[in-house]
Amino acid sequence: MRFAAAVFALASLALVVTSSKGAREEPRIVEKVTRLPVAPSNDFEFRKTKLFFLSEKAPKAGQGARQTSSTLGGKSNSPSQKTATLQDAPITFERQYRMFGAVTALDQRQRFGNYFDFFWRAKRSSDVTVRLEYRQEKLHEHVQAQEISYRNVRGTHKTEFRVIGDDYFDDGRVIAWRCLLIENGRIVAENRSFMWE
Repeated sequence: MRFAAAVFALASLALVVTSSKGAREEPRIVEKVTRLPVAPSNDFEFRKTKLFFLSEKAPKAGQGARQTSSTLGGKSNSPSQKTATLQDAPITFERQYRMFGAVTALDQRQRFGNYFDFFWRAKRSSDVTVRLEYRQEKLHEHVQAQEISYRNVRGTHKTEFRVIGDDYFDDGRVIAWRCLLIENGRIVAENRSFMWE
Protein backbone atom coordinates (compact mmCIF):
# COMPACT_ATOMS: atom_id res chain seq x y z
CA MET A 1 0.00 0.00 0.00
CA ARG A 2 2.84 2.40 0.83
CA PHE A 3 4.48 1.62 -2.49
CA ALA A 4 1.29 2.46 -4.40
CA ALA A 5 0.92 5.74 -2.46
CA ALA A 6 4.57 6.66 -3.19
CA VAL A 7 4.13 5.93 -6.90
CA PHE A 8 0.94 8.01 -6.97
CA ALA A 9 2.69 10.93 -5.21
CA LEU A 10 5.64 10.83 -7.62
CA ALA A 11 3.35 10.64 -10.64
CA SER A 12 1.34 13.63 -9.37
CA LEU A 13 4.52 15.64 -8.79
CA ALA A 14 5.82 14.78 -12.27
CA LEU A 15 2.51 15.83 -13.81
CA VAL A 16 2.55 19.20 -12.00
CA VAL A 17 6.17 19.93 -13.05
CA THR A 18 5.52 18.89 -16.66
CA SER A 19 2.32 20.91 -16.99
CA SER A 20 3.88 24.07 -15.53
CA LYS A 21 6.88 23.88 -17.87
CA GLY A 22 4.89 22.95 -20.97
CA ALA A 23 2.17 25.57 -20.50
CA ARG A 24 2.21 28.06 -23.33
CA GLU A 25 1.57 31.64 -22.31
CA GLU A 26 -1.38 33.18 -24.13
CA PRO A 27 -0.93 36.66 -25.61
CA ARG A 28 -2.92 39.51 -24.15
CA ILE A 29 -4.78 42.00 -26.35
CA VAL A 30 -3.45 45.57 -26.20
CA GLU A 31 -6.44 47.88 -25.85
CA LYS A 32 -4.74 51.05 -27.11
CA VAL A 33 -1.67 50.81 -29.34
CA THR A 34 0.70 53.69 -28.58
CA ARG A 35 3.90 54.72 -30.32
CA LEU A 36 7.07 53.75 -28.50
CA PRO A 37 10.55 55.26 -28.77
CA VAL A 38 13.00 53.31 -30.92
CA ALA A 39 16.42 52.41 -29.48
CA PRO A 40 17.87 49.50 -31.49
CA SER A 41 20.23 47.23 -29.58
CA ASN A 42 22.63 44.57 -30.82
CA ASP A 43 21.73 42.52 -27.73
CA PHE A 44 18.32 41.63 -29.23
CA GLU A 45 17.51 40.18 -32.63
CA PHE A 46 14.92 38.25 -34.59
CA ARG A 47 16.31 34.96 -35.88
CA LYS A 48 13.48 33.52 -37.96
CA THR A 49 9.82 34.10 -38.76
CA LYS A 50 7.30 31.43 -39.72
CA LEU A 51 3.97 32.58 -41.14
CA PHE A 52 1.09 30.26 -41.99
CA PHE A 53 -2.39 30.98 -43.31
CA LEU A 54 -4.90 28.21 -42.64
CA SER A 55 -7.75 28.68 -45.11
CA GLU A 56 -11.17 27.07 -45.10
CA LYS A 57 -10.40 25.22 -48.34
CA ALA A 58 -7.67 22.61 -48.28
CA PRO A 59 -5.18 22.93 -51.16
CA LYS A 60 -5.49 20.27 -53.84
CA ALA A 61 -2.60 17.87 -54.43
CA GLY A 62 -0.06 19.39 -56.80
CA GLN A 63 -1.53 22.90 -56.51
CA GLY A 64 1.61 24.23 -54.82
CA ALA A 65 3.81 23.34 -57.77
CA ARG A 66 3.20 24.96 -61.15
CA GLN A 67 1.52 22.61 -63.55
CA THR A 68 1.89 23.38 -67.25
CA SER A 69 0.76 21.24 -70.11
CA SER A 70 2.82 22.80 -72.87
CA THR A 71 5.51 20.68 -74.44
CA LEU A 72 8.42 21.70 -76.60
CA GLY A 73 10.18 19.09 -78.70
CA GLY A 74 8.60 16.26 -76.76
CA LYS A 75 9.95 17.53 -73.40
CA SER A 76 7.66 18.83 -70.70
CA ASN A 77 8.44 21.91 -68.59
CA SER A 78 6.15 20.81 -65.75
CA PRO A 79 7.58 19.19 -62.62
CA SER A 80 7.02 15.50 -62.16
CA GLN A 81 4.27 14.27 -59.86
CA LYS A 82 6.92 13.19 -57.33
CA THR A 83 8.38 16.73 -57.20
CA ALA A 84 4.92 18.26 -56.79
CA THR A 85 4.16 15.88 -53.92
CA LEU A 86 7.45 16.70 -52.18
CA GLN A 87 6.78 20.43 -52.47
CA ASP A 88 3.30 20.05 -50.98
CA ALA A 89 4.41 17.91 -48.02
CA PRO A 90 5.34 20.76 -45.62
CA ILE A 91 2.08 22.60 -46.33
CA THR A 92 0.03 19.45 -45.82
CA PHE A 93 1.85 18.69 -42.57
CA GLU A 94 1.40 22.24 -41.21
CA ARG A 95 -2.31 22.13 -42.01
CA GLN A 96 -2.73 18.76 -40.27
CA TYR A 97 -0.69 19.99 -37.28
CA ARG A 98 -2.85 23.10 -36.83
CA MET A 99 -6.10 21.14 -37.27
CA PHE A 100 -5.16 18.31 -34.89
CA GLY A 101 -7.95 17.71 -32.40
CA ALA A 102 -10.54 19.83 -34.23
CA VAL A 103 -13.31 17.27 -34.67
CA THR A 104 -16.50 19.26 -35.22
CA ALA A 105 -17.10 21.93 -37.84
CA LEU A 106 -17.16 24.54 -35.05
CA ASP A 107 -13.78 23.36 -33.75
CA GLN A 108 -12.34 23.58 -37.26
CA ARG A 109 -13.83 27.06 -37.82
CA GLN A 110 -12.03 28.29 -34.69
CA ARG A 111 -8.66 27.18 -36.18
CA PHE A 112 -8.88 29.04 -39.52
CA GLY A 113 -6.82 32.22 -39.87
CA ASN A 114 -3.26 33.55 -39.57
CA TYR A 115 -0.50 31.98 -37.46
CA PHE A 116 2.76 33.78 -36.61
CA ASP A 117 5.82 32.13 -35.02
CA PHE A 118 8.73 34.44 -34.17
CA PHE A 119 12.12 33.09 -33.11
CA TRP A 120 14.24 35.72 -31.34
CA ARG A 121 17.32 36.00 -29.16
CA ALA A 122 18.35 38.07 -26.16
CA LYS A 123 22.11 38.14 -25.57
CA ARG A 124 21.76 39.43 -22.00
CA SER A 125 19.20 38.86 -19.25
CA SER A 126 16.36 41.33 -19.42
CA ASP A 127 12.60 41.78 -19.11
CA VAL A 128 11.27 41.63 -22.68
CA THR A 129 7.83 42.16 -24.17
CA VAL A 130 7.12 40.73 -27.61
CA ARG A 131 4.36 42.65 -29.40
CA LEU A 132 2.64 41.84 -32.69
CA GLU A 133 0.94 44.84 -34.31
CA TYR A 134 -1.24 44.07 -37.32
CA ARG A 135 -3.86 45.35 -39.75
CA GLN A 136 -6.74 43.26 -41.11
CA GLU A 137 -8.55 43.48 -44.47
CA LYS A 138 -11.91 44.78 -43.27
CA LEU A 139 -10.47 47.23 -40.71
CA HIS A 140 -8.19 49.00 -43.21
CA GLU A 141 -5.79 51.33 -41.29
CA HIS A 142 -6.86 50.34 -37.77
CA VAL A 143 -3.91 48.79 -35.91
CA GLN A 144 -4.47 46.02 -33.37
CA ALA A 145 -1.87 44.42 -31.13
CA GLN A 146 -1.18 41.34 -29.01
CA GLU A 147 1.75 40.95 -26.65
CA ILE A 148 3.48 38.51 -24.33
CA SER A 149 5.88 39.57 -21.56
CA TYR A 150 8.87 37.56 -20.36
CA ARG A 151 10.76 38.20 -17.11
CA ASN A 152 14.53 37.91 -16.88
CA VAL A 153 15.04 36.01 -20.15
CA ARG A 154 18.21 35.26 -22.06
CA GLY A 155 18.94 33.06 -25.07
CA THR A 156 16.79 31.94 -27.97
CA HIS A 157 13.00 31.91 -27.64
CA LYS A 158 9.89 31.27 -29.71
CA THR A 159 6.76 33.39 -29.42
CA GLU A 160 3.50 32.40 -31.12
CA PHE A 161 0.60 34.67 -32.09
CA ARG A 162 -2.69 33.79 -33.78
CA VAL A 163 -5.45 35.78 -35.47
CA ILE A 164 -7.98 33.00 -35.92
CA GLY A 165 -11.61 32.03 -35.50
CA ASP A 166 -14.10 34.86 -35.09
CA ASP A 167 -11.35 37.51 -35.26
CA TYR A 168 -10.41 36.19 -38.69
CA PHE A 169 -13.97 35.71 -40.01
CA ASP A 170 -15.22 39.10 -38.73
CA ASP A 171 -12.25 41.29 -39.76
CA GLY A 172 -10.51 39.34 -42.57
CA ARG A 173 -6.94 38.19 -43.19
CA VAL A 174 -3.96 39.99 -41.73
CA ILE A 175 -2.61 42.19 -44.55
CA ALA A 176 0.31 43.88 -42.76
CA TRP A 177 2.17 43.23 -39.51
CA ARG A 178 5.22 44.08 -37.47
CA CYS A 179 6.70 42.32 -34.46
CA LEU A 180 8.60 44.26 -31.79
CA LEU A 181 10.95 43.35 -28.98
CA ILE A 182 10.39 45.91 -26.23
CA GLU A 183 12.70 46.50 -23.25
CA ASN A 184 11.97 49.21 -20.66
CA GLY A 185 9.31 50.81 -22.89
CA ARG A 186 11.67 51.10 -25.89
CA ILE A 187 11.71 49.14 -29.15
CA VAL A 188 15.06 47.32 -29.28
CA ALA A 189 14.38 45.07 -32.33
CA GLU A 190 11.79 44.99 -35.10
CA ASN A 191 10.65 42.60 -37.80
CA ARG A 192 8.00 43.71 -40.29
CA SER A 193 6.09 42.63 -43.35
CA PHE A 194 6.66 44.26 -46.71
CA MET A 195 3.23 45.95 -46.55
CA TRP A 196 3.77 47.62 -43.17
CA GLU A 197 4.26 51.38 -43.43
